[in-house]
Amino acid sequence: MSATLEADRATASEATPSSETIHQVIRRNGSVTAFDPAKIKTALTKAFLAAEGETASGSHRVHDIVDTLAEQIASTLLRRTSPGRPLQIEDIQDQVELALMRSEHHKVARAYVLYREDRARERAKIEARKKKKKSDAPHINVTQPDGSKVPLDFDRLHTVIAEACGDLESVSGDPIFEETRRNLYDGVTTGELALAPIMAARTLVEREPNYAFVSARLLLDKMRAGALSFIAGQPEQATQAEMSDRYATYFPAALKAGIKAGLIDAELARFDLKKITAAIRPERDLNFQYLGLQTLYDRYFLHVKGARFELPQAFFMRVAMGLAIREVDREAKAIEFYDQLSTFSFMASTPTLFNAGTCRPQLSSCFLTTVPDDLDGIFKAVKDNALLAKYSGGLGNDWTPVRGLGAHIKGTNGESQGVVPFLKVANDTAIAVNQGGKRKGAVCAYLETWHIDIEEFLDLRKNTGDDRRRTHDMNTANWVPDLFMERVIADGPWTLFSPDDTPDLHDLYGPKFKAAYEAYEEQANTGKIANYKTVRAVDLWRRMLTMLFETGHPWITFKDPCNIRSPQGHRGVVHSSNLCTEITLNTSADEVAVCNLGSINLAAHVTENGIDQEKLAKTVKTAMRMLDNVIDINFYTIPEARYANLRHRPVGLGLMGFQDALQKMKIPYASDEAVAFADESMEAISFNAISASVDLASERGRYESFDGSLWSRGILPIDSLDLLAETRAEFNVDRSMRQDWATLRERVKTIGMRNSNTMAIAPTATISNICGVSQSIEPSYRNLFVKSNMSGDFTVVNAALVNDLKERGLWDEVMISDLKYYDGSVGQIDRIPDDLKALYATAFELDSSWLIEAASRRQKWLDQAQSLNLYIANPSGKKLDDLYRLAWLRGLKTTYYLRSSAATHVEKSTLKGTDGRLNAVVNAPAATAATAPSPTATATVASAPSAATAAPIMASPSPVPAPSPSATPAARPAAVVDPIADGQAWGKACLLDDPECEACQ
Repeated sequence: MSATLEADRATASEATPSSETIHQVIRRNGSVTAFDPAKIKTALTKAFLAAEGETASGSHRVHDIVDTLAEQIASTLLRRTSPGRPLQIEDIQDQVELALMRSEHHKVARAYVLYREDRARERAKIEARKKKKKSDAPHINVTQPDGSKVPLDFDRLHTVIAEACGDLESVSGDPIFEETRRNLYDGVTTGELALAPIMAARTLVEREPNYAFVSARLLLDKMRAGALSFIAGQPEQATQAEMSDRYATYFPAALKAGIKAGLIDAELARFDLKKITAAIRPERDLNFQYLGLQTLYDRYFLHVKGARFELPQAFFMRVAMGLAIREVDREAKAIEFYDQLSTFSFMASTPTLFNAGTCRPQLSSCFLTTVPDDLDGIFKAVKDNALLAKYSGGLGNDWTPVRGLGAHIKGTNGESQGVVPFLKVANDTAIAVNQGGKRKGAVCAYLETWHIDIEEFLDLRKNTGDDRRRTHDMNTANWVPDLFMERVIADGPWTLFSPDDTPDLHDLYGPKFKAAYEAYEEQANTGKIANYKTVRAVDLWRRMLTMLFETGHPWITFKDPCNIRSPQGHRGVVHSSNLCTEITLNTSADEVAVCNLGSINLAAHVTENGIDQEKLAKTVKTAMRMLDNVIDINFYTIPEARYANLRHRPVGLGLMGFQDALQKMKIPYASDEAVAFADESMEAISFNAISASVDLASERGRYESFDGSLWSRGILPIDSLDLLAETRAEFNVDRSMRQDWATLRERVKTIGMRNSNTMAIAPTATISNICGVSQSIEPSYRNLFVKSNMSGDFTVVNAALVNDLKERGLWDEVMISDLKYYDGSVGQIDRIPDDLKALYATAFELDSSWLIEAASRRQKWLDQAQSLNLYIANPSGKKLDDLYRLAWLRGLKTTYYLRSSAATHVEKSTLKGTDGRLNAVVNAPAATAATAPSPTATATVASAPSAATAAPIMASPSPVPAPSPSATPAARPAAVVDPIADGQAWGKACLLDDPECEACQ
């Protein structure tokens, strides 16, 4: 009769009551919760199951009996209890027992009576143990902030820990309490006391993922004490249950405090705060995991001299109110926005979360600029970088117009030092302006592959050479025209020019670029252009990939698909992407492109059977409205950004939790099914995003530069594939579709679009942590690892894997030990079945061609781009060459980081009896392999050799023929791997656990 009949918990557990619920229930610990008649049904069902066994499961007879009895019991209770008078747990259970007896279900009633007696005895034992512990407890005083000392309240510590364990399965408060008690001492400070149970719970996460929720709930207790004390001006505490009543007074007081401190816009106080506070749901605080909540606390909550006065639901409501501040019915819209944010259905980008509702609402994520070729313009661009970065913007700078090394300077009759010295200045500016201390300033410099300084540009991130010509903190990216890729495949020559000699190349793409470029080559050959250099295209390509491997930069991005498929080609040229390579917007001397980002939590919109289309459509519609509002509310630090954003109104709706969604549906990432799901899910988001922008255009008006755009001509993103195909000899991209695009296409043409661009998939590194899901479109990094970011080190374990292992009886100490030993990889653990190995294969166990295939399916629906990381466990020149050529052939617009694998990732010191194995792991040489893993195979993750002198990794690449339309990733032959030898350079390909990496923040 143990846990199967937890009727007292089932009847009184916290739940959102129906609209008819008016009564409250007093629990045995004195807390109050809403009366929910559905819980009586649950208690009765468990009683029948316990008494009659599995025969009662799914029985229509039992179902009908339970329905009838539950209605009778609820009716009796409500009839006998006057409104406003709370019910008691014992009264409810008495009625359950009586109803069972009267209906002559004696066997069930007897079992229920025995269960209640057993539970009463258990409670008595627990109380006796508590009393014993209290009498045995050491005398501990707590040092208050003012220096005074008060006795430690052990009863409250018990209550807080028990509340944190709450309704979570497979967790217990006892080990947390004992470990906390063991680490306390007489005179412990309030801060140390608050931290002790959190740290105790954190140590248990690797054994049971639900302790990540426990840790978060214990952190909430610390947060509540800090926030309430700040508001009250004296020490205050509250349990989670008590906050249900206190939010009504706390939230207006928090707004008032923020306004007084000059942090919150005073307009928020003019909302109907009674209506707003009534919509706040304190119970949603319980949905956080520790990593997400700690990140919010450290980096997002508003504070005065370090004292944080925001709590999670107040934070989400402040952001929602800030985004609804110009709505007509702003209370209703704020509540609608709050519901999306606080349930993790959609999450706005970091700048929006930082600044919405504040006095400086800089809510936009990305800014793209073109740097002109004159001294005033160059230093204005550097100043603009500083102003844009100050309020949390990420920057992408197009440096291609700046003349190259050796070019003539007419004003001084001298020679230019090229673009590199100015890049050094931009690099140092990004470090000096660090976004208010919230995160590092971040900028990415783009240069086209024909620029004469391209070879020096490739070396910017090297640790050797003249440090005055190095930018150790700036990201860099190659802006690659299709013509260069064609020359690489044909093993042809490539000519480098200074842009002052070839000024129109910067604005040309496609066939026009090819014609002008070849004309300039002819001028160089005939002596009309003196400052040029001819190289073998393959050699330059090899060097690009070598630097990418050794330093992690420059990234590979493709100019032509970004422009040919751009909806705004009629009003300008895309000269670069942004900091994270997902934004593709026009820039010019007059316009600084701005994009406003947010991401759909895909994992919250799928079930085991697929996408919840109705829920997804609703979320996307609300999300697009929030993003469109950003444009009008935004605080612009330079006029060029305001002009461009209001004229074109681009937004970038993306997604996160893709890997979680796959695992929920039991689909391995390395499979045709996953590629198909990438297609289907992105199509659904695209269809609803475009439709929502049409709806907004109908309500608010189309964007100013709509006429002449691809939209106005009825060319949607899926249709623009044809435009790209016209410029390429071979272009094989799947064109299948599921939605009613014909009807939507007509709506776009006749009504118009509110936004010039609607979609972009950002990395979501931080906001996915807040929501507790996988980043963006990323595969799982590890199933068990320690994540480092600006908030510290966090144990991360794949809860889905743990649950599947539990179901098969495989989750035990040995499995935990094995996961640590193999750095979170399941591929080499013999006990794990093959289907789970495939489902939970990690990023470095997948052939990255699967990532490209899935990205290609998404790209066909996107009007912008996606931050696509590629993973290399056993790198080789041939493998890198094949991978990046495939990205181009599949029509991708951009790629992002090349990820390497660190030597070890999981702290192994807690393993029992594995000292020898631990030493073997740490000191193991790099693994070698004869062939690259096939898309369906697992791979041994190599330990990274130590970095040494730079050495080329590229063997002479051979052309990669375009696969046939029917080809699948599994059908492609595996590439031959040339292993990296010991002592050869490993370089700085971005490590996922590097807390200094901006993408990891």
